[in-house]
Parts: sequence; C-alpha cells; structure tokens
Amino acid sequence: MSKVLLTATVNKIPRLTLVGAGPGDPELITLKGTRALQEADIVLYDALANEELLRYVRPNVPRIYVGKRGGGKYKSQEEINELIVHCARHYGHVVRLKGGDPYIFGRGHEEQTYAESYDITVSVVPGISSFYSVPALQSIPLTRRGVSESFWVITGTTRRGSLSQDVALAAQSTATVVILMGMRQLSKIQSIFETYGQCDTPVAIIQNGSLPEEKVGIATVSTMTEMAAEEGLQAPAIIVIGEVVREHKVPVWVKEAVQYA
Repeated sequence: MSKVLLTATVNKIPRLTLVGAGPGDPELITLKGTRALQEADIVLYDALANEELLRYVRPNVPRIYVGKRGGGKYKSQEEINELIVHCARHYGHVVRLKGGDPYIFGRGHEEQTYAESYDITVSVVPGISSFYSVPALQSIPLTRRGVSESFWVITGTTRRGSLSQDVALAAQSTATVVILMGMRQLSKIQSIFETYGQCDTPVAIIQNGSLPEEKVGIATVSTMTEMAAEEGLQAPAIIVIGEVVREHKVPVWVKEAVQYA
C-alpha cells in the first residue's frame, strides 16, 4: 500500500464521498454511487462491498481493501480514519465504498466527522440496506397490515462485543425484529426470545443475501440455533424474527435455477 501512495498527486482538492454499495448484488448500487466510483481518485472498500463494483473505477485509480468483516482480520476504525485523511490529502477525491448503507451500522458518520475535523469536504451517497432488501428478496415484508405494525433493526454485537440490550426490549414487542451481525450471539438471542414467550415465533436466517450463494433457513425461535447449525448458516447473515416470516416464498429466480439445472 505504501508503494501505491508514493504515486499520488498533490494538486487536487481533498474530499471524501461515502458510498453505500448495497446488500451484495452489484446491480443494487445507486446510479449516483456508480458515478462517484467513476470520478474517484482512490477507492477504499470493505469486505461486504462486492468487488465487481470496482469495474466502475478508472483503470489507473488505486483501490485499497480495508477489511471490516466481523470475526476476521481487518484494519481498526482509527487506522481507516487516518488512511482516509492521508489519501484525501495525497490523491484528492477518496471514495469510501461500504456495504449496505454507510449510516446503518456502517460507522460512516464516524468517518465523516473525522474527515471534516481535518477540513475535508464530505458527501454521502446512501445505499440499499440489507435489513429490508434481503428479506424483501425472500418475499418477507417487515410490515404487513394486520400482522406487523413496526420493526426493530438491531446490531447483534455492540462495540464491546456483547449482545445489545435492545434485543430484550424488542423481544417484548409484537414488532418484526431484524438483527444484523448476530450469528455469534444466536443462542443468546434464542434464549432471550424464549424468556418472553416467543418460542413459536417464526424466524428466517438469510446468509449472503442477494448473492448467487445465498442460503436461507426457516425455523421458530425455539429451533433456530439447531437449524442454523444443521444448515451450516454463518456470517454474514441477517436474522428476521416475527410473524411476517410466514409470508416467505422461494424466489422465482431460485425456482427457475432448480428447474433448469
């Protein structure tokens, strides 16, 4: 990476664009996001941002992988913040490509605040978040008249590595509950929902949502940990808990793939 930085130009105005890459399918990025990639002087991208999107980047523009996948090796947030400022000063326009939406459990606002503290202009291109798009692709609506009036979206793992206390609050409601980054806490989540009498509530666990390697498991609260183990479901995945999961249908494109395989 240091060799790349030596080729930088210093005549451009430093700026940062935070771009949401969407849930994984490279066609689910916005037009404004692709335009930002085309205009970038350097791109810093996450593990959950589909690398196919880098085809929008001009051939000689450097691309730096900065990791950021739960449970794996990656740069710390502090290192990424410093790298953003360094690249903006040396290259000009930095595009920070982040999975989903930069502002939904993506720490995008932290990166914005840090860059702005160094007088770097920041713009944000929202992305399609997995919390609603991945269930939708499985015909699971987060809200449905007469079934669910609201929904919770919770991180399964807090900054300290523990389970969010909001999970217990959500388990006491009738709302649909969507938990991101919760696979390592699955047994704890199950126990909490069982404590509040939701043993028979339907659950969907969707791994690699929107991608060809997508895997889906359907269970109830009382069987979800066992089901996930049997199906080999693991991160990255989202957990959907609620009566709306009963609306799940196998997508048409999956049926066609099975029929013509």
